[in-house]
Amino acid sequence: MTDPISPPRLPRPEEVREALGFVPLVEAYFRRAQAEMPDRLREIFRSHGLTGRHGAVIPQLTVESALSVSELADRMGMSLPTASELVGDLSRAGLVERREDPADRRRTLVSLAPDQRAMVEGFVALRAAPLLRVLDNLSPSDRQGFVAGLIAWAHEVRNW
Repeated sequence: MTDPISPPRLPRPEEVREALGFVPLVEAYFRRAQAEMPDRLREIFRSHGLTGRHGAVIPQLTVESALSVSELADRMGMSLPTASELVGDLSRAGLVERREDPADRRRTLVSLAPDQRAMVEGFVALRAAPLLRVLDNLSPSDRQGFVAGLIAWAHEVRNW
């Protein structure tokens, strides 16, 4: 005899109201990104027509010294052609460099341009600071739940 499967617990109305109340705050935080950019970075974005989609690539390259275009596409949940297009735009703007992978010449590796690295890393650190403070102040189990929730939300939004 098998145990009956219990239905998933739906959020209580007050939990839904509270969660939905935070969405505009998070959205406003992301919209402010360009205003908080160093002047030089803002000018690069403006003069090359770069958008938030391009900006989303940059933090991926601050935590790794180099990523292949396909690794970048996988991490960001986008197609290889889209990732390649974004990297091409960022390369033309001088923010990233593309080079052949010495271990596999069929792969293209992408990294932050050395002359832009300090500026970009400083900006990403500034923007990441609130999230990193929150993670630092959570218990290990709360941190795990918070990160799991962010991952689930990102997957849901990505597939919408």
